[in-house]
Amino acid sequence: QVQIVESGGGLVQPGGSLTLSCAASGRIFSIYTMGWYRQAPGKQRELVATITSEGSTNYADSEQGRFTISRDNAKNTVYLQIDSLKPDDTAVYYCKADLEDHTRTLMTHWGQGTQVTVSS
Repeated sequence: QVQIVESGGGLVQPGGSLTLSCAASGRIFSIYTMGWYRQAPGKQRELVATITSEGSTNYADSEQGRFTISRDNAKNTVYLQIDSLKPDDTAVYYCKADLEDHTRTLMTHWGQGTQVTVSS
């Protein structure tokens, strides 16, 4: 029943900006922390940023200043704004949500990912 769907990825030139969206849907009781992770070819998945239901944010040290995470609780949606894109930002970006479903089961749910490619 619970679905996590990312959108907004694509091909962007270096120095550009991009905003990713992630919407959670289904029989959800409550969503707590949501976050963005990314995985580049040949590398492990890494944390980009997280945000709690109260709006507290956490960023990977290497991305501080270029990435901005935000959320709209009414829409069960989290966003990731990426500025000054670099080729090294190329990766599949995954959305993660810690939530309770309608049975009050606390679980972590992952989306299928959205591809971001930074290239000239």
